[in-house]
Amino acid sequence: MRLPVLLGLLLCSAALPAAEPPGSHDLEGLPRFPRAEIVEFRQASQERVYPLGSLLEIGGRLRYEGEVAAEGALTALTYRLPEEHGSTEAFELARASLLEQGAELLFWCRGRDCGSSSLWANAVFGDAGLYGPDSQQDYALLRLPAPRRDSLLALYGITRGNRRAYLHVEQLDAGAPLGELLPTPGTLLAQLRGSGRLLLPELDGEPDPTWAGLLARSLKLDSTLRVSLAGAHAEAWRAALVAEGVRAARLELDGDEIAGLRLTLLR
Repeated sequence: MRLPVLLGLLLCSAALPAAEPPGSHDLEGLPRFPRAEIVEFRQASQERVYPLGSLLEIGGRLRYEGEVAAEGALTALTYRLPEEHGSTEAFELARASLLEQGAELLFWCRGRDCGSSSLWANAVFGDAGLYGPDSQQDYALLRLPAPRRDSLLALYGITRGNRRAYLHVEQLDAGAPLGELLPTPGTLLAQLRGSGRLLLPELDGEPDPTWAGLLARSLKLDSTLRVSLAGAHAEAWRAALVAEGVRAARLELDGDEIAGLRLTLLR
């Protein structure tokens, strides 16, 4: 075989995508980022603990604000993203898609607000290949919508120092009911700031004291924000938030008739 032909064949084979792990597949309801490749895939019955806060290590122990612990069927996969794209782009596409389907965002952080990438990679996900600069990471934990409300989905995006970008995804189908799970106040505030509104369709009745306290803590994280409230019981929710210490001047009523409760940021 002539040398030019041989070189051509070698170049063609080098351009071919690597074979994905046997049996690997995308998760139902989670679209694959264009031209992303699955590089790690596993399924097992396992207990998982997902943090709801920034990761720190103090005295050799992992520290964070809260957690969700569950045991069940775990599907974990890692996508390697095209070279021209960073991990945040793929992370945001996945997060937005899940929210549009009705998933509940329990915790969300970005960059250094997530804490140590080394701890996320090694202590949480058990994959050193996910380690990268703290400023180049994203993490979210979501509860899937009915009829899969006993399933959790974790997203972790990282762009490593060599500019290789990865999106790690885990779905845990719990073997027992998860019960009530509440988002963190900071996550609710981040959603409100990010999209300009916070949709809470499950809050379709009179104010729930637990949720009233949670929403009040979220709004108190930034005392400069003003919001409007919409929903069948918006007036009652406004009163409940005022009772929890939110200044009445920060809360307006919106006459839109919608299911549940909606908070809209007033510019």
